[in-house]
Amino acid sequence: MERVTPLIEARGLAIGHGGRALITGIDLALSPGRVLCLLGPNGAGKTTLFRTLLGLIPPVHGHVALSGQPLAGLSRARIARHIAHVPQSLATPFAFAARDIVLMGAAARLGPFARPGPAEAAQAMAALTRLGIADLADVHVTRLSGGQRQLVLIARALAQDAATIIMDEPTASLDFANRITVNEAIRNLAQAGTAVILSTHDPDQAATLGHDAILLNRGGIVASGPVREVLTAENLSVLYGIPVQRDERPDGRLHFY
Repeated sequence: MERVTPLIEARGLAIGHGGRALITGIDLALSPGRVLCLLGPNGAGKTTLFRTLLGLIPPVHGHVALSGQPLAGLSRARIARHIAHVPQSLATPFAFAARDIVLMGAAARLGPFARPGPAEAAQAMAALTRLGIADLADVHVTRLSGGQRQLVLIARALAQDAATIIMDEPTASLDFANRITVNEAIRNLAQAGTAVILSTHDPDQAATLGHDAILLNRGGIVASGPVREVLTAENLSVLYGIPVQRDERPDGRLHFY
């Protein structure tokens, strides 16, 4: 069978700062429609891994490729064509309308002096519509709920038209209803063929959304592979340093406590 080129791939990756490795031996390969979940305590290296995959900091060792192209040889504009980023929260000093925030994603693919035009405006509205929040286009982000802001950030990533989206704890500060809304948006993205990497502190969320998981602890990888094989009570107990129980419900869903 012919090997499909992953949208994002890392082999023998060591990440860290100033040439000093924080975690070594990271291998991952993500194909369209797959969701990879990163779990680990604060300070374990999840953000450093994201910054490395986004090309914001160089790897200490190893190789990262986007659709088969070495990351190190790509410009910021080329990287933006491959991968988008959804941060934990939306922080802006100005009361931009939701449409303007999303338009920034569409403009990420333009040259440094180009201005977004009708095509980019249409992309922005299409992204808002796809997530069911077109009615929020002219609402200032300062007036949106936490869940609505997170959906705007996801829409911005969609407007960027990248095949892969990295999400940094996308539901960390949301209430129950908004978590359900954002989780459903992530599930729909994957079903439409977008590859997603997300970090989370919630094993239940990883079991619900993820196809694969990597458990990162300070200094190393506890486990990696298919979600149901990685998210064991033993692995999670080691990861978080507390006893963790795993329960499989009649419908096959996993629950951890």
